[in-house]
Amino acid sequence: MRQRVWLQRFFQIGMIFSLAGCGATASTPVPEPVQTVTPTIVPLPKPSLSDSPQFNGANAMEFAKTQMQWIPRDTGTPGWQANGDWIIQTLLEYGWDVEEQFFNVPENKKGRNIIAKRGTGPLVLLGAHYDARRYADNDPDPNKRMQPVPAANDGASGVAVLLELARVLKPERLNEEVWLVFFDAEDNGIIGEWGWTLGSIDLAPKLETAPKAVVIVDMIGDADQQIYLEQSSTPALRAEIWQQAADLGYTTFISETKHHVLDDHTAFLQQGFSAADLIDFDYPHWHTTNDTIDKLSATALEAVGRTLEEWLTKN
Repeated sequence: MRQRVWLQRFFQIGMIFSLAGCGATASTPVPEPVQTVTPTIVPLPKPSLSDSPQFNGANAMEFAKTQMQWIPRDTGTPGWQANGDWIIQTLLEYGWDVEEQFFNVPENKKGRNIIAKRGTGPLVLLGAHYDARRYADNDPDPNKRMQPVPAANDGASGVAVLLELARVLKPERLNEEVWLVFFDAEDNGIIGEWGWTLGSIDLAPKLETAPKAVVIVDMIGDADQQIYLEQSSTPALRAEIWQQAADLGYTTFISETKHHVLDDHTAFLQQGFSAADLIDFDYPHWHTTNDTIDKLSATALEAVGRTLEEWLTKN
């Protein structure tokens, strides 16, 4: 972990929590129910995949590579639109019911959360953000700090894991309702009027059913994977997941508490839901132009995907 990067993120997080606290009053209005629209299929490129019956890291890597043709992918750009449309198409082809949830974001734009649903029973929500940061403001080269972040790890990796889970999961056999949620507007905090995690902030208070668990995957594809216990995550939930990883022999899930991260799990914790963040925050290319596909590995993606696949089956 580069201390400079963490201190920057910690300062940003503190600012956001302070602002959020100032707005919380007893008279806060009850949020509106989630407004969704059922999307249609748009023909888009398809990666070449294995038909393995269980989570396959090589497939997840292909899903990550597909997203890299669309840069930039910050909310409202053509690349963001194409990437979201491709996610929807993929989910529909795998037999998931898909909804789009729109919400207001700065610059008179509309954010779009993508929600895939299958199964019946207690609700388990797995999430990742699919937007990318507009500017590489943490780049070591000052001349590159106005360029977009390619977001191979900080964006595409989490999406890749969810899409490969969409291929292999059969929630009807799990006696659970599973949602795969692709959050928008997560990663443009402190750029102009933008805040962090706007998609999850909009969705979490509108849920009509309390989820049994919420698990977020973010920045989990690094070839030098080190996933520590995130401090704010629900202890019992994260313990279940880390134990499952250990049972599968994955040593990159490290049973030590390290980072306190504002991420898409935060809004669900604030609603009193059990939530955990799987994040490798010891990533030197965070918010730089070097967050490229060569930094990812199929092995890292498979460690996370197989762990979640088995955890869902057994819990």
